[in-house]
Amino acid sequence: MSAIDPISLAMNGLRPIVPETIPSQAPAKKPDASKANDFGSLLEQTVRDSEPVKFSAHAQNRLLHRQISLTEPQMSRLEKGVSEAAEKGAQSSLVMLDNLALIVSVRNRTVVTALDQAQNSSHVFTQIDSAVIA
Repeated sequence: MSAIDPISLAMNGLRPIVPETIPSQAPAKKPDASKANDFGSLLEQTVRDSEPVKFSAHAQNRLLHRQISLTEPQMSRLEKGVSEAAEKGAQSSLVMLDNLALIVSVRNRTVVTALDQAQNSSHVFTQIDSAVIA
């Protein structure tokens, strides 16, 4: 089957049939990218918040060396504090938990280092953007 040539049609006084557009039909809307990003961010945050708080090798060594252990209620308070810090947009937090000071990477939900009041003589913490009293 040969293709219809619009020039030869015009020479014969004919014109090609063009489907009419219906004015009541609006063009298809593109999905809102911000909504997709909001959903993706919400999903990522929900998954991240459901992960338990981890301890880095350094923090584990510090806890072991200083003979510090966390109880289940303390772990629960720590997890709640890290989740609240994440909701506020924190990246690196000092979490005060009873007589313990924990530096936490909020984004990774990882305790980076830990010390108790006896080992903390300077009471100065740097490179944190928030503090949580849990």
